[in-house]
Amino acid sequence: MKEVVLDTETTGISIKEGHRIVEIGCIELEDLIPTKNKFHVYLNPGRKVSEKALEIHGYTDEFLSKQKKFNEIVDEFLIFIKNKKLIIHNAEFDIAHINNELSILGKKEIENQILDTLSLARDKFPGSPASLDALCKKFRIPNLHRVKHTALIDCDLLTKVYINLIDQREPTLNFQNQDQEIKEKNDFNIGYYKKIIKPNLEELKDHKDYLKRNLKKNFY
Repeated sequence: MKEVVLDTETTGISIKEGHRIVEIGCIELEDLIPTKNKFHVYLNPGRKVSEKALEIHGYTDEFLSKQKKFNEIVDEFLIFIKNKKLIIHNAEFDIAHINNELSILGKKEIENQILDTLSLARDKFPGSPASLDALCKKFRIPNLHRVKHTALIDCDLLTKVYINLIDQREPTLNFQNQDQEIKEKNDFNIGYYKKIIKPNLEELKDHKDYLKRNLKKNFY
């Protein structure tokens, strides 16, 4: 199954107060490697952006008034995410807003499998900060360009965070021959950070001898 890292920006927090989506960003992954397929739109929410939201993403009412409305892009969006697992940070927020937009148009809620990286981070690092910025700092992912919260930038950062959270790494460039030709995508090796090295027979024997000597000392 392909995956889609997804993020939205909105006019405010609560859909009960009529807040709407102003931006959707998606990056497709295949075997944890970003493909060239992306989905990105700014949206006209048909209402004013709250002051708090404006501080977060910086999208003004004037800018958004010139963008498409959700009903104009909904089919393209649903096709893009169809049958793909969604990777979202604080998924409850984004999914609630997406389903609200679908409900307004009389469409059914999305049924995609969803992985919430916020829950994953809280399980993995209980008691530690689990915001996207905090996780970038923990995994040493550069995020100085994240002056404002924008969907595609956040998706790019979340892709890197997600790979670290599941204890896997991004592919590194492997080189062949003297020409240093980059291997094709299928040759990328994505593995766990932790490497298991099995001891040989001589090492096992030395280890047993060591245990015998030290156990004897500790016993007496």
